[in-house]
Amino acid sequence: MIYSQKGSEYVDVRSADFEREDAPDASVMRTDNPDSFRHSKGKTAEMPYERFLSCGASSLTNAELVAIILRTGTKEKTATQLSRDILGFYEEGCSDLSALHRLTYEDLRTIPGIGEVKAVKLLSLAEISRRMVRERAASRLVFTSPSAVADYYMEQMRHLETETAVLVMLDNRMALLREEVLSLGTVNCTLLSPREIFLRAIRWGAVNILLLHNHPSGDPTPSRMDREVTERISRAGHLLGIELIDHLIIGDLCYTSLRECGCISDQIPSSDGV
Repeated sequence: MIYSQKGSEYVDVRSADFEREDAPDASVMRTDNPDSFRHSKGKTAEMPYERFLSCGASSLTNAELVAIILRTGTKEKTATQLSRDILGFYEEGCSDLSALHRLTYEDLRTIPGIGEVKAVKLLSLAEISRRMVRERAASRLVFTSPSAVADYYMEQMRHLETETAVLVMLDNRMALLREEVLSLGTVNCTLLSPREIFLRAIRWGAVNILLLHNHPSGDPTPSRMDREVTERISRAGHLLGIELIDHLIIGDLCYTSLRECGCISDQIPSSDGV
């Protein structure tokens, strides 16, 4: 046995309880666990960590990728089995990584084997993925392009479980001045106040504005209320000299432009300014 002091205790440095940052997780690597490997042409396949090194990330399942992040499982479950529990939190047997975007810290802590460190790692991983998508979309963001705007806000809004409205304020050259959350609604309704919208726009000197809100159902089809509110805001803005460029409804990897639906008939201002 090889011992090293850890706090006031001495532990076996070869045990699974003593982790090193550069050491692969024993529960991911263990070859004597039937759940941790597959047989291929009579030969035992490599463990997730080893297969990552030899074959690349694309060779791993979603659960195996998450297992490498977790590093350790529990006495009852390997890291891969624990990962399946995480991905299937909302739907048993589901292996969709989108679960990581929906899970909260409190949700993760209810899963046996997920402590503070693992929860923080997983939430950080989800946030990194959101920022990567947003940064990629930002490079081609043109506010007069509904598809470009939808791409930019999609990952930020499509996982929200209540309707949330965002106001984007732009100058006369269509450059971003500021964006603000207007309201957090119920599951099926967000009320947009024209008065609140234009008070904020005037406060920040906006010449053009753009509205977005999500439909938690994933279906971006506009309701009658969506159309009526959009038309009302568009008319008010025209009187105030603050143009509503568009109102986008964000669904699950899809969107609807209320301008393209005919609810906003004013001409979109040029990005060259007035």
